[in-house]
Amino acid sequence: MKALITSGGKGTRLRPITHTSNKHLIPIANKPMIHYAIEAVAGAGIKDIGIVYNPDTGNEIRNALGSGSHWDVRFAYILQESPMGLAHVVKVSQDFIGGDSFVFYLGDNVVVGGIKRFIEDFLRDGSNCHLVLSKVHDPERFGVAEIRDGKIIGVEEKPKKPRSQYAVTGIYLYDSSIFEAVNNIKPSPRGELEISDAHHYLIRKGYRVGYSEITGWWKDTGKPEDLLEANRLTLDRIIGDHEPVINGSVDDASDIAGKVIIGKGAKIIRSSIRGPVIIGENTIIENSYIGPFTSIDYDCHIKNSEVEYSIILEKCKIIDADIRIERSLLGREAEIVKCHSRPKTQKFIIGDQSIVELV
Repeated sequence: MKALITSGGKGTRLRPITHTSNKHLIPIANKPMIHYAIEAVAGAGIKDIGIVYNPDTGNEIRNALGSGSHWDVRFAYILQESPMGLAHVVKVSQDFIGGDSFVFYLGDNVVVGGIKRFIEDFLRDGSNCHLVLSKVHDPERFGVAEIRDGKIIGVEEKPKKPRSQYAVTGIYLYDSSIFEAVNNIKPSPRGELEISDAHHYLIRKGYRVGYSEITGWWKDTGKPEDLLEANRLTLDRIIGDHEPVINGSVDDASDIAGKVIIGKGAKIIRSSIRGPVIIGENTIIENSYIGPFTSIDYDCHIKNSEVEYSIILEKCKIIDADIRIERSLLGREAEIVKCHSRPKTQKFIIGDQSIVELV
């Protein structure tokens, strides 16, 4: 069995972060989100993985991931020249897949527990296509499976009136019959080859379409609030119940409580840290409060400030912030610094689609 993992897409709902960086490299718990997909696939014993990229992100993805040797797998990089939909991703990967069965995993999805059991369900059921579903409160955002008598009888992409609450997650399993489907469907009104149309084609042609349901949690990290929630869930899971892991320095005037990881070279000075929290290498936290569900990457400096339930990317500065920063996502090298000069003013350098809330 092989695997395909997507690494393209413009990430428009995560701008301005994605104006300068690939969405799949945004860190969750200080690790690029695509790493979780790779680890899930490698953990299921799959060695040959196709990384599908687009022309804008190819070099960045290749430089970030390398050959796959870090995970003891082999990467093949597959170019999707234009963003023509998920079924088109499968279509351009046909030469790599050949006649093998494969897992198709969207690289911006995070799921707890790995994918081995879904592969086992797929092989046991003898399905041609096996979809991984999750019950959600907003199914209209996703492809939605219609289920009758324990079987999928239809799949509709982002319906205005969903026929169930079961979203098709970004994990699919196929045999080679999927190539018949993706080579015979037509572009949708938005000009894309929809993966839901490929699934519907298989159903109409009498192919067996099975499913598994995620019983833990799954996140499609398409929006900032989804990223923050995935970060929260991941921090709670990876740090577990063990005592704080302190590889940096913590002075006697600081207080560390709960599940906390502090990286090498980091310094905690006269500060309170309440886990679950992860703090990257060489970051300095000084006279500050860092609250639960916060990830702070490397080489950051936070002084005289409070941060909670946020993702802070590398080399950020938060200095003398008067009000607690919460539910926030700060991009690389961002700065929040109080002005001490006169007259006191608010100064902003704001990229496209930024959000600033003032109190």
